[in-house]
Amino acid sequence: MTQWQRDFVSLESATSVRNGAGFMPCQGLYYHPTGQPPKTALIATHYNVDFSEHYLGELMAARGYGFLGWNTRFRGNEGFFLLEHALIDIGAGVRWLRESAGVDQVVILGNSGGGSLMGAYLSQAQGVTMTPTPGLRLPDAVHDLPGADLYVSLCAHLGRPEVLTDWFDPSITDETDPTSVDPSLNMYDPANGPPYSPEFVTRYRAAQQARNHRITDWCHAELERLKASGLFDRAFNMYRTWADLRLMDGTLDPSERQVGVCYAGDPKAANFGPRGIGLTNTLRTWLSMWSLRDSHCRGAPHLNRITQPALVVQSLGDTGVFPCDAQAIFDALGSADKTLEMITGDHYLQTPATARDHAADLITDWLKTHNA
Repeated sequence: MTQWQRDFVSLESATSVRNGAGFMPCQGLYYHPTGQPPKTALIATHYNVDFSEHYLGELMAARGYGFLGWNTRFRGNEGFFLLEHALIDIGAGVRWLRESAGVDQVVILGNSGGGSLMGAYLSQAQGVTMTPTPGLRLPDAVHDLPGADLYVSLCAHLGRPEVLTDWFDPSITDETDPTSVDPSLNMYDPANGPPYSPEFVTRYRAAQQARNHRITDWCHAELERLKASGLFDRAFNMYRTWADLRLMDGTLDPSERQVGVCYAGDPKAANFGPRGIGLTNTLRTWLSMWSLRDSHCRGAPHLNRITQPALVVQSLGDTGVFPCDAQAIFDALGSADKTLEMITGDHYLQTPATARDHAADLITDWLKTHNA
């Protein structure tokens, strides 16, 4: 293995400057071999989670590659996310790799929830197709995103609206009351399962999508109502987002996962608690990130436009990304040269002990076959 080091990188963005307190909007850590600058580097970013110390950083640097664990202005600030500005911030990192780190080949790594974000980046770097968030305009800098050469998807959700809707609890009857329940749609009521009948699954999935559309309709109506009062936006909370039927029924999309657990532990306890994706939003953040109808954070429309060689890696013990999600990503990719690999491990590849090294070796071997 190669000796490596990491350097702190902080940059302004074309649409955001240094904060008055001193910090830059874009920050991250660059892992790289000591001595000889690498010619190929990966960049990974998430909608909300800090990826600066991403677990692959030191592993890829030890294998001779650069790795930029990159954060946009929205790290830890998901409630105010706007896709167009996140893409510009990612572009600042890609440009830094090429112009300052001296990298010839850039590999876009879409990991976990960041999968659709990085897919959207690579898609829009090839020509802008997205529309602005309602009430805003697309910044000019969106039309100047530097491109990349290869795409890797690792334990990634298909899209932000898709994963939220798959996890939605459709039994909530009042969005302002997290205790409200329609028993006929309550997956945690033993009368409904598990196992869940095909009829219940069909009705449940349709109700999940209907909930997403109801919130979208409300956001548009609320924006109009606020406009009449001279207000631009508002925040709201959203509850009960740990209710994917696959969490409790291992016969649905079977894998090596442990049934009855989610990323937050016990699914029922998590579902009726205050922790969950999309908990706090502004109206425009909902439309930009979570809406099935309006968001450009859906996976397939961007994956369809990606033609670069692509590798999709999915861990079979994942309790939040399932085999059909990885297959959907693979199928949606427009790449003629694409590979799908299923590996042993949990979502973050913490178990078994060899999982992270195995993933790093798999990615390295694939990069070498593509002269990277």
